[in-house]
Amino acid sequence: MRETELHLGEPPAVVNIGVGVHGVASRTDVFRLPELWQLHLYQYDAELTVDGTAHTIRPGRVSLVPPGATVRYRYQGRSEHLYAHLRIAPIGPPRTVPVAQDAGPEFPMLSSLLLNAIAAAPGAPEHTRAEIWAALWRVARLTPPTATSRGPHPAVGTAIAHIEARLAAPLTIPEIARAAGISHNHLTRLFRAEIGTTVVAYIRRRRLQRAHHLLRASTLSIPAVAASVGIPDLQAFNKACRRELGASPRVLRGATS
Repeated sequence: MRETELHLGEPPAVVNIGVGVHGVASRTDVFRLPELWQLHLYQYDAELTVDGTAHTIRPGRVSLVPPGATVRYRYQGRSEHLYAHLRIAPIGPPRTVPVAQDAGPEFPMLSSLLLNAIAAAPGAPEHTRAEIWAALWRVARLTPPTATSRGPHPAVGTAIAHIEARLAAPLTIPEIARAAGISHNHLTRLFRAEIGTTVVAYIRRRRLQRAHHLLRASTLSIPAVAASVGIPDLQAFNKACRRELGASPRVLRGATS
C-alpha cells in the first residue's frame, strides 16, 4: 500500500471541485496533475494505479494522490465520483496517509463535507476551503495508529506544551528539560527519536509557522509579529523568514493563498 505525507497546518487552496463523470468515452484515463493534490470519494468499482502501485477502488473508498504522480484509472462503465483538486502548503507536521483507503463509517460525513464544499464553491470559496480542510483532517485520521505512531513520549508532550505556551519568550533547552522533568541530554535524545528534529529546530519552525499565520491573517505590524514569536530583532526576523519561509515578512504579508 502506497502512502503519502500530508500537511494540515492551514486550509488548502481549492483549485477545482465537483462531480467527475468517467468511463463513458473511454474505459481508461491516464494523467498527471503536476502541482495539485487529488481528493476523490468513490461509489463505484474500478482499478487505480498511482506511480505503478495498484489500488482497488470500490464504494466507500477515498483516495488522496500527491502532486506529480502518474495516475491510471480503469473503469467498468460510467463512473461518478466527488473530487477536489488542491494546493496544500507544507505547513504543520507531516501526517502519513494511505493513497487509497476505506472510509468506513466516516464515508457519509465525508460525502456531506464534499457536497457542501461543491455547493459553496461558486459564491463562498472560504466556506469551500473550510469544508475540504475538515474532510482532509478526517481522511488523515482514518488509519488506526500503529505501534510506531502511538504519540510522543509523555515528557516530549510536556516539553511541546511548554514551548507552545512560551513562543514569545526566550527559551532554553535546560529550562524546557526542567519543565518536562528530564535531563537536557535525555530531552535532546527523545526529541530526535519522537519528533525527528532537534529542540532548537522545532522551536524555530513553530515560531516561523506562527509568524507566517500572523503576517497573512492579522493586521499586526511586522515588529509586533516578530516580538510575538520571540524574535524581536527585525534583522534576525527578516533573515529567519527568508531562510525558513522563502520570502521577507513584507512579501509574505502581501501573498495570497
